[in-house]
Amino acid sequence: MAGYVVFLGAMLLAPAMMFAQSPFDGTWRANLDQSKLSTKPNIFSLSSGVYDCSSCGPAIHVTADGTDQPVTGHEYDTINVHEVDAKSIAIATKKNGTLITEQIRTVSDDGTTLTLKTTFHPADGSAAVTTEITYTRVGPAPDGANAASGSWQINKVTQSENGLLTTYKMNGDEFSMSEPSGESYTAKMDGADYPVTGAYSYNTVSLTRVDDHTFQETDKRDGKIMWTGTTTVSADGKTMTTVGTNAQTGRTNTIVAEKQ
Repeated sequence: MAGYVVFLGAMLLAPAMMFAQSPFDGTWRANLDQSKLSTKPNIFSLSSGVYDCSSCGPAIHVTADGTDQPVTGHEYDTINVHEVDAKSIAIATKKNGTLITEQIRTVSDDGTTLTLKTTFHPADGSAAVTTEITYTRVGPAPDGANAASGSWQINKVTQSENGLLTTYKMNGDEFSMSEPSGESYTAKMDGADYPVTGAYSYNTVSLTRVDDHTFQETDKRDGKIMWTGTTTVSADGKTMTTVGTNAQTGRTNTIVAEKQ
């Protein structure tokens, strides 16, 4: 899913077939304070005009001169990196020339905390989704690198409301998902691949029912698996939990959502 925030994982839901109403029906809001995000470090550096991200999936190694640099294997096909100052790095990504994300990474004066602010521009032109993430340093910056470089473990995430809400609806044997960012799909719970609209990170989804309150999901981009996960709604119907793994980075997140 969209991801960048991309960077939190999708909450795609399954129906309880043949029932009057699916326990997944309705609008759900992610509670990031109750969620558990991967502690696997983010590792990157900007040094001598070169940006390296060894924890990215796939890894990135590009010139950091403020020009669009080609990359492969990502939801974007170019990345633009430049040094703002000795403690800050700016990054922008594009797909076919269209801006996807703008990002500023800034390290605290004591060098122990990184603040990452991202603006995600949805494919359908709807309102941007903004995210702020703070990280704690778990590895030093290489000698001579920008001070924002190093190894970082996620600490706290906040996101604009339009990045937290998802609406689901079962209609017959078809299940639909939509988000304020314009991402949507309609799929059956038969394990087949179905098209996704308005997403950069994946373009097909397949869903398999486990039981009335649980389903498994696989997201693919151009036939390659990007994300897999299991979603479960609580017995009282108030809480939804999605445990998902990014196939490229190996990061597993547990996202808790509350029915609105």
